[in-house]
Amino acid sequence: MDRRADEHTGATERTGDGDRVEPLPRIPCATYRLQLNKEFPLTAAQEVIPYLRELGVSDVYASPILAARPGSVHGYDVVDHAHVNAELGGDEAFEAFGQATQREGLGIVVDVVPNHMCVQGHLNAWWMDVLEHGPSSPYANHFDIDWRPPKAALAGRVLLPILGDQYGRVLENDLRIEFHDGAFRAVLPYAWFPLAPRSWMEILSIAIEHLRSKVEPDATALLEMESIATALSHLPHRSEVDPDRVRERRREAHIVGQRLLQLIQNEAPAAALSAALTVVNGHKGDPRSFDTMERLLADQAYRLSFWRVASDEINYRRFFDINELAAIRVENPEVFEAVHGSTLRFAAAGWLTGLRIDHVDGLYDPHKYLHDLQSAWKAATGQSGYVVVEKILGPGETLPEDWPVAGTTGYDFLNLVLGLFVDPNAARPLRALASGLAEGPTRYDDVVLHSKRLVIEASMSSELTVLARRLDRISEQHRYSRDFTLNNLQNALAQVIAGFGVYRTYIRDADTTPSQRDELAVERAIRYARRHNPATSAAVFDFIRDVLLLRDPEGLSFEQAAERREFVLKLQQVTGPIMAKGLEDTAFYRYHPLAALNEVGGEPDHFGTTIQAFHQTQKERWEQTPYTMCATATHDTKRGEDTRLRIATLSEMPAAWRRSVERWFALNDRLATSLPNGRGPTRSEEHFIYQTLVGTWPIEGLSAAPNYLDRLLAYIEKALKEAKQNTSWIAPNEPHDQAVKDFISQLLDSGKSPEFLADFERFVRKAQWAGYWNGLSQVILKLTSPGVPDIYQGTEFWDLSLVDPDNRRGVDYARRRSMLADLQSEFAANPKTLIESLLASPHDARIKLWILHRGLLARRQHSQALVHGQYVPLEVAGDRNEQAVAFARVQEQHAIIVVVGRFFTRFANQLKRPVGEVWGQTSVQLPKHLEGCSLTNLLTNENLQPTAEGTLMLGEVFAHFPVALLVTQATAARP
Repeated sequence: MDRRADEHTGATERTGDGDRVEPLPRIPCATYRLQLNKEFPLTAAQEVIPYLRELGVSDVYASPILAARPGSVHGYDVVDHAHVNAELGGDEAFEAFGQATQREGLGIVVDVVPNHMCVQGHLNAWWMDVLEHGPSSPYANHFDIDWRPPKAALAGRVLLPILGDQYGRVLENDLRIEFHDGAFRAVLPYAWFPLAPRSWMEILSIAIEHLRSKVEPDATALLEMESIATALSHLPHRSEVDPDRVRERRREAHIVGQRLLQLIQNEAPAAALSAALTVVNGHKGDPRSFDTMERLLADQAYRLSFWRVASDEINYRRFFDINELAAIRVENPEVFEAVHGSTLRFAAAGWLTGLRIDHVDGLYDPHKYLHDLQSAWKAATGQSGYVVVEKILGPGETLPEDWPVAGTTGYDFLNLVLGLFVDPNAARPLRALASGLAEGPTRYDDVVLHSKRLVIEASMSSELTVLARRLDRISEQHRYSRDFTLNNLQNALAQVIAGFGVYRTYIRDADTTPSQRDELAVERAIRYARRHNPATSAAVFDFIRDVLLLRDPEGLSFEQAAERREFVLKLQQVTGPIMAKGLEDTAFYRYHPLAALNEVGGEPDHFGTTIQAFHQTQKERWEQTPYTMCATATHDTKRGEDTRLRIATLSEMPAAWRRSVERWFALNDRLATSLPNGRGPTRSEEHFIYQTLVGTWPIEGLSAAPNYLDRLLAYIEKALKEAKQNTSWIAPNEPHDQAVKDFISQLLDSGKSPEFLADFERFVRKAQWAGYWNGLSQVILKLTSPGVPDIYQGTEFWDLSLVDPDNRRGVDYARRRSMLADLQSEFAANPKTLIESLLASPHDARIKLWILHRGLLARRQHSQALVHGQYVPLEVAGDRNEQAVAFARVQEQHAIIVVVGRFFTRFANQLKRPVGEVWGQTSVQLPKHLEGCSLTNLLTNENLQPTAEGTLMLGEVFAHFPVALLVTQATAARP
């Protein structure tokens, strides 16, 4: 898809024949992400729309809106695609929300979850039907279930690893069978499950015997109950898959259930059924009395099990390793239509202007899915859709060119910009500090490999087992591979998966050869696995490589070749979750020389981005994906956008950081706890804690942030359990957990750690001030770089949050709305006075809100340049040339000049006001056609005049403000 558009809306593209004009997507000018939930429903979001319009965004970017698990705080646990979540207000609330955005001239980009559904509880009608009817359910193929797993006892059944204890103990203490609303169910205190209608005979046979002892043989009640039992015995078995017979079973089962419900309105049959349930439910202390219940449950299309069994035996694909989120087969046209029906209906009504696709790497065939989605959107709206995908790009990786999308959700941009604020000279000293404290491997690659192997073995071994057995069957196809054992194949396959440097490849079932990028990714993974496993036969790795690269031996049947393709596509769905869990949720919490780099899509061992590399990547973005998203914070980022930049300042002062950490180690050693296996916290964990304190230290101090300690404790607990070194979610180490909590609590207690707190506050003050100016530069870069800037909710103020749920807290929009109105009034009255005030007190966040607002208005007023314009790097020369980044966005006669600073700690005593003459003789060279133009700074309304040679002195550009957004006066109409 050609990703260029001529206008913000109503853009068109001429087709190859030169005659027909094809509508292109409406390109958002800027989006604002809202996290909808029960505490912030659509009615509350609707009240915010006028503020968002005034702020300057063009589109609301909403979290998933469809019916989710009750109490969901994020919406990714969808249970019903047909309706808007009732906790958000339902369909009517969304209709009102859509109409309100239209009145304000805003669009809506909505988050779509096509990969999985929540199967916890009973609200997912598809899943409950599968549990009741097994493989014959019309929804059996909606989920990615292996109905023929290796374990014979699971054939035709779904493993449900939801029990909090071993099955036998739960059976005898917590499970009960009940009759409710015309059906029998197995009930736990926290969930219930349907019983297959034919299996009801186990219960009714007991009830009939009881009733016979109480009434005459020809009693109507007895005859009816016997008739019901006979009807149940004639129901088609759940293995029956003929559609007509399946419909008959479902219809007759409902009728039988209603007959029984009507029958027990009478006293005698009701007593008989109650007596039968008493027998079935057993008696505590008498294990044999539970045999009937066990037989009954053994006759179901599911098998209840202890939750720890999931990693080895689960037979449905999950979202990562979350048992409650079952993968769906959106490649099935019926599933695709059901998943997107409501979304497309809203698009046809004109309320939706774009889509964000969650976890695209989890899909069976992303290419086909995205093309199907564009076709469906076009059928609903008459034009192509603005679509971005949640896709984490590895080093040097780009999106497949044939995907009909505008780009990604912005992690690549986040890490590109972050690199500008990290001094590469700090790499060696910061690595040395962290290496001396490490508890395991010290090389980053080794940490990642160890972490991925751990995830494969500990939480996703069942997925590996399924793949290995598929591969074992494939090995039997040819004499060259038939002698490979299942064990050898499984071990080798695990090493290859661990060796992948990208989240997944994108080979399709119709391909005869992989793309060059996919071939390279596979070859690298094979080489990596061989290098780290020299004792494993090279022939096994050669076989796996040939399968993954579609190199089939001669003589295969069509079915055998298809089995190989199926294996490749299934493996591609597994490598992504293993990479994510191993890298983001394990290695990132183990390896942290500079924690700012440990971000989604980031490279913790890559320190800094040169200005030249930044410009080159920006030019490539403009050429390839000019309308991709530019994000600096999302609901999934590991740290808030300003938390990250504060920590990045440590790279500017590594020697001072090391001295401080060593001093704090000595000061606070008394707060640690001696444990049988070492110290709590370890030195590495303590180092991580100090970095976190630097990033999140409250602007007004501890006394002004009463909930800071609780937030910090929750975050550190999550971080250490994700690291899986001294504790974990699966196997909590309570003594270690408590020791860390005690350490942090005492650390922040002014009565117990006054010397540390005083010393720390002196140190962090420098990081705070540098962080302010970093934050302003980042905002301007986001608003002016190629792509669509996305503002995460609440980040108009300083964002010192941590990973979810900390970054999903409620936002005070009343305060933001009021502050914005005051800023607008003050600027209209006296721009110079406002700018001076903002510069003097950056801590109050008004300065960040102001430049965000002015920048968004500039995008709206100068969209030709800032939305569609070419990216032109500008040269910075002089004594501080490495401290400034400059470029232009140019579209014909429209031009915007962007200049921002970095590495502000180098200003020493001028850190609190990095403006004016501190920039010395540093200058920016303008493009030739702008050399004679006068310029206006859209942030301050100041006018500037370049020299005769077309240069701008940074002392003038930054005379009163440390960032600049300059427009030629010919196009400088006030936004």
